[in-house]
Amino acid sequence: MLGGVENHSLPRTAAFFDLDKTVIAKSSTLTFSKSFYQGGLINRRAALRTAYTQFVFLAGGADHDQMERMRQYLSALCRGWNVQQVREIVAETLHELIDPIIYDEAASLIEEHHAAGRDVVIVSTSGAEVVEPIGELLGADRVVATRMVVENGVFTGEIEYYAYGPTKAEAVRELAASEGYDLARCYAYSDSATDIPMLEAVGHPHAVNPDRALRREAIAREWPVLSFSRPVRLKQRISSLSMPSRPALVTAAAVGAAAATAGLLWLASRRRGTASALSTFAAKSKELRAGLPLPPRQE
Repeated sequence: MLGGVENHSLPRTAAFFDLDKTVIAKSSTLTFSKSFYQGGLINRRAALRTAYTQFVFLAGGADHDQMERMRQYLSALCRGWNVQQVREIVAETLHELIDPIIYDEAASLIEEHHAAGRDVVIVSTSGAEVVEPIGELLGADRVVATRMVVENGVFTGEIEYYAYGPTKAEAVRELAASEGYDLARCYAYSDSATDIPMLEAVGHPHAVNPDRALRREAIAREWPVLSFSRPVRLKQRISSLSMPSRPALVTAAAVGAAAATAGLLWLASRRRGTASALSTFAAKSKELRAGLPLPPRQE
């Protein structure tokens, strides 16, 4: 269980979430490869290569060398892309592609941290054009993401700011200084050993679906290890949380029927006296019971 509601006389706190394989079940950037292909930004060969890269990422995560190769590949791939077109493609396909792969457990954690008065910050190596809309979808308060150099409205292929490894930890410390977060009371979540510096920066680090290296480190340091395995659409989560159960609906119907019957009894007693009212009560109760759904059987 998380801590209770924040005491506003104390310094502020936050929960820092890695994105890929921590909050969502795939790589956020690679998930849009089909949409980028359909939008004419990449060719079929590049689309197939990004699909393969996604498979490798999901199968075993990515160590430092693999992340570096992925960075070089994606930087070269996006050279010359129109930034506005990228943003439009992401906006048009965001709910279709990202909504179904959000971990239910991560969405619940985000809600719990907000309920406790903590800010939620997404810290991702993926590009800002992808991460910022996802952060908004998740209700995050802030986003830290990789930023590409843009000239005349297109990506040059060069990186202005790379949110990776120690750089993530630096971003967390800078946010703590600017926003007044007490890092000793903050939380962080990640699946990758490359994020150990970020996890070390807070008082409550958590390994989520960790790769082998992070699992070993988490066990050695006695960090909590969480397993997220239930991707679910946010709309389905909202529906399941807000829709009353069938027993509740039956109970509500019964209460409404009882109130209606009581009203009929009162009117009848006013008009025809007590004996006639009792007769009306019995008749109307029988009619209302016949129209109610049967309660579910108890197994």
